[in-house]
Amino acid sequence: MQDDIFAHFGSFYFIGICGVSMSALAKYALSLKKKVGGSDRDMINAEALKSCGIKIYPRGTRALSEYDAVVYTDAVPSNDDELRLARSLKKAVFPRARFLAAVCGRFSRVVAVAGCHGKTTCTSMLASVYHAAGRRFTAHIGGYSLQFSNFCSFGNDCFITEACEYKKNFLALKPNTAVVLSTEPDHLECYGGAADLYSCYRRFASRAEHAVVPRALASEVAGAVTFGTDAYSNFRAVDCVSSGGAYSFTLSAFGRELGRINLKVLGRYNVHNALAAAAVASAEGVEFEYIAAGLASFEGVERRMQLLGNFHGARCVADYAHHPTEIAAALKTAGKITEGRLFVIFQPHTYSRTKNLFKQFVAALSGVRRLLIYRTYAAREYFDEEGCAFTLSRAVKGSRYGECPDDILKFINSAGEGDTVLFLGAGDIYFIAKGVTEGASAEQDAHR
Repeated sequence: MQDDIFAHFGSFYFIGICGVSMSALAKYALSLKKKVGGSDRDMINAEALKSCGIKIYPRGTRALSEYDAVVYTDAVPSNDDELRLARSLKKAVFPRARFLAAVCGRFSRVVAVAGCHGKTTCTSMLASVYHAAGRRFTAHIGGYSLQFSNFCSFGNDCFITEACEYKKNFLALKPNTAVVLSTEPDHLECYGGAADLYSCYRRFASRAEHAVVPRALASEVAGAVTFGTDAYSNFRAVDCVSSGGAYSFTLSAFGRELGRINLKVLGRYNVHNALAAAAVASAEGVEFEYIAAGLASFEGVERRMQLLGNFHGARCVADYAHHPTEIAAALKTAGKITEGRLFVIFQPHTYSRTKNLFKQFVAALSGVRRLLIYRTYAAREYFDEEGCAFTLSRAVKGSRYGECPDDILKFINSAGEGDTVLFLGAGDIYFIAKGVTEGASAEQDAHR
């Protein structure tokens, strides 16, 4: 069905609704006054969705029979009971990528952000810039922006969305402006290899009116605008200065210095994300003063070098890093903001990623003096010894392995004033980290 599915259906049921991306799409359907419900194995965000007016059901119920159309996430296998029920009831069934494409079709302009690293940050930065410029836009964010959560709607002129490469989903989109932040190998289990993945990034960028890409990809995407810190990129950072881990720089566009950009968020990699956001906004006609104002007001994204609190005086920071390059960047930033010792807890995300990038993970983690590798967050996968956390811990000299939260508490027990405890990973390690800091805070209050 190529026309507007929202004109055909009055209600939508989401299988896997509590996931960040899916819940944002559910919120969009709700904003159209549709009846929205869904189910999930992981009910972490269920209460927040209920408070929005979305009905949440236990997995395995027949509740979807009350809805016109069913949307399912990629983590749902083809033999899933609810999915089979939906098909047996002759419901209209849409994979997440097709539903997202249908949402895009309702906007006159679409900006889609792809790449191995930084999608959520860059998408959130663009939302901040568009908001500063007073643009009429809606944003679908694959994480939780500290300003906009994972969904915001300020109008229908432009749709800003993340474009995920998993299972080649981003090829379902045809944005007006396409962004590729990086093309490093990831999700290789869905591709024939790194060359196939790279080719798909090129196809994604080439089908847009405007493409914003790293300079390495520019020669393969006609008319692309490039960004980077080198002297040859169209949008580049000049006179880059760090203060306490946050960076400021002069934005140069096509050889002309436009003015100063000041970031609040930590990490040099955010210069890269800000340059991409500036290039996109400029391509879409946003003036520099609003680009600068939006980036200056950008507060960050949950789980991106996020300060959670303290543990016995040590600063606890959480970062979503789950790819070797992201880990290296997070470790570099943490090193700059740590006066004392750095304790690192890393949770691998999926067996296949760990297995496919095993040597890179070992290289990224081997320089860490105090490291605990926590049990793998399997997500959609089954156990694979070659890609499990225990196997990785055996390969990283000097690291420990942790199976439960108590192992983490024992590991960081000696941390104190001036130290940093860094929690890395895209799985449930974030909620364990929050539990650690909240427990330490409660313990502190009890002794006052």
